[in-house]
Amino acid sequence: MPQITVEYSAELSGAFDRRAFALALHRTLSTLVSSDVAAFKTRFRQIEESVIGDGSAGAMIHVRIGLLSGRPAELKQEVGRVGIGLVREHLKPVEGLPAQLTLEVHDMDRDQYQKLVV
Repeated sequence: MPQITVEYSAELSGAFDRRAFALALHRTLSTLVSSDVAAFKTRFRQIEESVIGDGSAGAMIHVRIGLLSGRPAELKQEVGRVGIGLVREHLKPVEGLPAQLTLEVHDMDRDQYQKLVV
């Protein structure tokens, strides 16, 4: 069920171990949100161009985690803390390129979510 989208600056493509991040995130969050690892889905989108702040050097990674509605705010905050920590663990520093890491957890309407495995 968890739907995860990760956007990352092209300049970080060689420094961000995306597969290892996704696998660690799935394993770690599965117990927190009571969902089987097999239900997690993570997609990555490379950002070809972005402007951060005043336009000086910078890169970004933004993670968006969708969970079925009904979970308490404290749980979602813990998911956020754990998730952003895992991003940091899987990103190597890039000389002269500061990176901003952000993460949001949002609700997916439980009554409207559909899933079919074929």
